[in-house]
Parts: sequence; C-alpha cells; structure tokens
Amino acid sequence: MPLSPDSPAPDSIEEISDLLPTLEAVRSNCDIADARHATDYTLCVYLLKMREYFRWENNLPFNHKLPHKELTEWLTVRETRWEAVEQRHFEDIPVLDTVHDPFDAEAINQQLNPLGYVYSSGYGHNMKPMFYLGELETHETYKGYTLIVSGREYARDLASQPAMSLGKTIFVRRESLRRMLWEKVEEWRWNKPVNAMQNALACYDFDNDAEQALDAMTENELLSVKLHEIGEVKAGELLGDQWQAMLAGMPHSKAEIMIRAVRDHLADALSTLPELLSGMNSAALHFYIANMANMRKQLYPSLISAYETWATTGNSHALERCATDSVEHWQTLCESVLAIYRKNNSNCQQELITLIESSPR
Repeated sequence: MPLSPDSPAPDSIEEISDLLPTLEAVRSNCDIADARHATDYTLCVYLLKMREYFRWENNLPFNHKLPHKELTEWLTVRETRWEAVEQRHFEDIPVLDTVHDPFDAEAINQQLNPLGYVYSSGYGHNMKPMFYLGELETHETYKGYTLIVSGREYARDLASQPAMSLGKTIFVRRESLRRMLWEKVEEWRWNKPVNAMQNALACYDFDNDAEQALDAMTENELLSVKLHEIGEVKAGELLGDQWQAMLAGMPHSKAEIMIRAVRDHLADALSTLPELLSGMNSAALHFYIANMANMRKQLYPSLISAYETWATTGNSHALERCATDSVEHWQTLCESVLAIYRKNNSNCQQELITLIESSPR
C-alpha cells in the first residue's frame, strides 16, 4: 500500500508493492536509452562507466576491488539485454492508480514526492533520453528556483547525469554526483598528471580517508552543480526554446558539441563563476577547470590563462574579470548562432562551426 504521512520510511522502494510497476518501468526505459546510446562513448570511457554501473548495481564500496570474472559475465548479460530492447518504445510510467508519459516528470513527481521519492527525465548530450528514480532528500527554494536533491537511486542509466532542470525546477542527484566525482578521481590516478585535478584533490584527504574525502568533495560540488543549472535556466530564458530544436537537429556532430560548449560558458558566466569567486571556493574552482571539456577550454583560453595565474601566484584579478566581463561575449555569440540557424536551419552546421571557431574569448 502507498505510504501515509505517518508511515515509517521503508528501507527500499522495493518494499512498497504498489510502486514496483513504477520501478520496473523506469528501469526498462533506462535500458532502452542505454541500448540506443551506449556506443556514443569511446571504448575507454564506456568501460569505465560500465565498471561503475556494475559497482552501483551491486552496491559495492568505491575502494572494493571489482571481481573480474563476475564483472565480465555481468557485462555480457547487460549487453545482451540491451540488444533485445533497443527497438522498443519507451514505456509509460504507472504510479499508483495513474499512468504518465515518461517525459512528464512534473505529473509523476506530484504522485511520488509525497511518498519520499523523486523522478526525472529529459535529454542529455547527443539528445540521449535520460531517466532516474531515487529517494527525495531535500526540497527547497533557492533564489527563486526549486531545488530537488535526491539521495539513494533505485533506477538510473549509464550516463547518470548529476543534474537536470525542468523550467525553474532543478534536480540534483547526490549519488550520481558522488559516483561521477569518483570516476574523475580514478581517472586522474591512472597517470597522476600535474593539472587542475591534482589541485582539486589536494584540497581533500584522499590518501588517508577516501570515503570521507569523497563525501566532503560531493557536498562542496553540490553547490557548483546547482549554480550551473541555475545558469542553464537563465540562459534558456535569454535564448528561448529554439535552442533545443537546433540541438535536436544536430546529434552526434561537431556543431552540437560546439554550441553546447558556448551555451555552457554563458550559463557559467551568468551564475557559476561569479558565485564561486564571490566565496573564493578554491576547491570548487580547481575542480571547475579540471572538469571542463577540451572544447570549452579551446573556446575560452583567457579563462584557462587566468586560472593558471591564480593557481600559481594566488592573484585572482584576471579570474574575477572573466567572471564579470564575459556575459556579453557569450550571449552575443549564442544569439549569432541562433540567427544563422534561423536563416538556414537545414544546412548551417559548417557556418556555425566557422563562427564559433573564430570567436574564442
């Protein structure tokens, strides 16, 4: 039976029999999305993500050495399952006595939130559909935005994006963020390069207590994730709905990667960088640069230079200028991208690439 407000919280969603069809439908949609998009990753990234997916599904600690035989067998079974469902349509989501389109997260959450759970759906990179179902940890208002933070996750896909926004509602996934951070830590440990990630990890005691350090890093990065998503909402208000239509017409292309990078820079100029610098959150600033994709770095060399100056000398003046003076540049570039798309949306990718390549900051 569904929970009443006075019911004790269950240890797991599986204990609520009425929600098992909800859980099964979300998990099925996660499999369908992964079946269609797992090949979007390079082999190295794919294998790393599958290792952590196996760890999540089997509830293994981060410092637990993964059993090679079991991991290999699991990988074979999972890929076979994906082959079987790749052509299936996404399932509607039943919640108690209602049934919803899988992308109608608002209606689904109206049913799930009072029970202590949260659902989200949307589209990520390469227009990959994304779904998850988890415990509702906090529900708060922050600067006019609704922030919903989830804890333990019961259904997720391979991408496991740490945050998404729907209107002025922002979903932040603590567990997915924690796992994403662990992937970054593990990736850095392969070669231990002298870079921004080294600087970020030096702010935490990973050598002596990795779990506690990861918890502290996750808590700190929750702020950055919230700030970026607020910036995304603000950028959306400036640019309108046509931006998403443009992205949908350019999946798996260099143009898509570039225009996403431009909008990310606008979002961070509107929200993330000014806030991180106002509090001089050194650990978050180091990780912000460390986590920046190569395309974004290529488009914003002055930010990388300003960061390196700050990291080596402690002088933050150039970094602060980047935070205060870049909004106009990125907004103008985004608007120029849209103007080109409106003029010739069926054949404008090369023109967009040329424009963006000629407009570094």
